[in-house]
This record gives sequence, structure tokens and C-alpha cells, in this order.
Amino acid sequence: MCNLYRIEKNPDAIRRLFEGVRIPLTFPEGVPNIQPADIHITDRAPVVRWNADHAELVVRRWSWPSPNGKPVFNMRSDGREFPKDRCLVPLDGFYEYTSPADPVQKRKACWRFRPAAGQEFAIAGLLRSNPEVGEAFTLLTAPPGPDVEPYHDRQIALLRPDQWHSWLDGSAKSLDLLHPTAAGELDVAAA
Repeated sequence: MCNLYRIEKNPDAIRRLFEGVRIPLTFPEGVPNIQPADIHITDRAPVVRWNADHAELVVRRWSWPSPNGKPVFNMRSDGREFPKDRCLVPLDGFYEYTSPADPVQKRKACWRFRPAAGQEFAIAGLLRSNPEVGEAFTLLTAPPGPDVEPYHDRQIALLRPDQWHSWLDGSAKSLDLLHPTAAGELDVAAA
């Protein structure tokens, strides 16, 4: 499961992406200072949520504590409907790890997945309010597409820009949107 992803886009670049698909984007808490970074579980990162007739970019914590205290950073989407609390998580890439071919080696191999040329994605996520951490988000997962399958048995649920509006405003069913990416939509390289 994805426990590390990368954001390089600044708020203006994110706003332009949403303008490109005719989704007004506001900054209700001010324009955040987003620096290129790898985002780890419990880090604060930009998310886009829906508010009546427009999208809002806010910064929230990645994961909320489960009843046993472990962070809820990924959630399976398979066969489930998420009618509310949807968000989009902007990204420029994500990482997966594989066990070494040589069992003597202990360090796992790290692979970076990026949108292929001409592709753009955001991660389908959910927002929840938690008394310990406030509003936080988790990433939804799906079965792996052909680009991810050789490296991992799950992948984050990625949505194309033409799907963003219907995901955010809840007009499309989760079951119709949350699928593995198609072959060739992601580039992979050793990180």
C-alpha cells in the first residue's frame, strides 16, 4: 500500500489544473506554502475538497488514528460506495517497495511511479474529522493496473482530470470511478 507520495506542484499550478477542467478552486484558509516534498504518513499536505459549487484547496494531515491507534492512511475501495467526504489529493508521483531478489539483502527496492507524458492524475481520498487530529485524509486503493502489478498487489486509486468534478461533487458513483489505471498511464523507475 502507498505510504509515500510526492508533490511538486505549487498552489498556482494546482489552480490552473482545476481551471483547465472548469472547476473553480479557492483557498479558504489562505494560499498554502507548498514546497516540493515527499509526503509521509502523518505529514500535512494539500487536498481539494468540495464546498457547494466549487472546490477548495486546504492542507490537512495524511491519516487519522484508528481505534487501536494505528494510522488509517489507505482504505480499500473495492466494491464500496463513498457517497460523501470525498477529496482529491494532488500528486506528482508515488512510491512502492519490493523485496530484494537476493534474500541476503535486507533493503527493499524503491520504485517511483509518475504519470506518463500527457497524463495527469489526483488520488481519490476521503476526509474525516477526528477529535485527536482534526480533519484528516486517507488515500483510497484499488487493484493494481498493469504498470503497478509487477511491483505491488494494490495501487492508489487515481482519477483523471475529467473525473475530478463528478468525484468531488458526488454525482458519480465510486464504483464507476475507482479502477486500476490502464497500461502505459504510469512511468516507473528505480528511486
